[in-house]
Amino acid sequence: MIICSKAPLRLGLAGGGSDVSPYSDIYGGNVLNATINLSAYCTIEPLCEPVIEVRADDAGISTCIPLGEKTGAPLIDGVIARVGPINTGFRIHTWNDAPAGSGLGTSSTMVVAILKCFLEWLERPINTYALAHTAYEIERIDLAFAGGKQDQYAAAFGGFNFMSFNTDNTVTVDPVALPEATVKTLQDSMLLYFTGRSRESAAIISEQQKATRSGKTTAVEAMHRIKQSAFDMRQALLDGNFKSFADILGRAWEDKKKMADAITNPMIQTAFDTAIAAGAISGKVSGAGGGGFIMLMVPPERKSFIADSLSRLPGEVRDFHFTHQGAVSWKQ
Repeated sequence: MIICSKAPLRLGLAGGGSDVSPYSDIYGGNVLNATINLSAYCTIEPLCEPVIEVRADDAGISTCIPLGEKTGAPLIDGVIARVGPINTGFRIHTWNDAPAGSGLGTSSTMVVAILKCFLEWLERPINTYALAHTAYEIERIDLAFAGGKQDQYAAAFGGFNFMSFNTDNTVTVDPVALPEATVKTLQDSMLLYFTGRSRESAAIISEQQKATRSGKTTAVEAMHRIKQSAFDMRQALLDGNFKSFADILGRAWEDKKKMADAITNPMIQTAFDTAIAAGAISGKVSGAGGGGFIMLMVPPERKSFIADSLSRLPGEVRDFHFTHQGAVSWKQ
């Protein structure tokens, strides 16, 4: 028997950063995101021997240790600490469709996938909110990894979601029901470009947190506007107003750059300049910034030309489509 799980990665469309403490604790946060057809995966195979065989492709770890010892893969160890003790030897394999630091929520999505896989194996049912919240606690509290709250909920729920991160530490996820024609048009109007360089988000997030704690007016007011952009973008999608969507995306990127110095750099700016010169309307970096994936709004008829212009840079254009399914698990 092999137990399998899969959880989708997400594009942070608007409001990203307002889900990060202490901003969300003080002001509350709002985020609009959507999952895509890139995922994190986990498989577990029970063994007769009292060992743990680990192949964590996403972390570059391959090892075999006695049952009960730490694997050296923090995300796996964090989940085991929550669901354990595990009294049976097993083989675990994890991998991801996107590299760490891509800005698509890879680390948090992987925690959701691993947790979902163990709970399937141990036959412990869990609702979607509890899955997301437990994954959040494992990563942000138990392991003390820097970051926000949106990624775990996006991975658990799937689809287009408007999320509210309340000051009392509760989270509300409201699915955004869009006509398929709207989803298709948005997909045809978006181009996803991987800069070719992943980044460590912790330093960027730390600078953002310091700005909030210090009450730095420029940064806090920029984050207020970023949070508002989640409301505005949701309405633009519901109205099918893609010009407004593109305008909001562009303004949010300008505000995002005010949050920390490392959010942009010459490599990112070159990609933006190249895309805009080729006809792109606007864009922003998904995730904390500093590298990873850039989302661009483009006229559909110019999409291939813009993609060709970007292909001359070190990064690459990635095909994608939006998905509606959240984390799933099964036995085979």
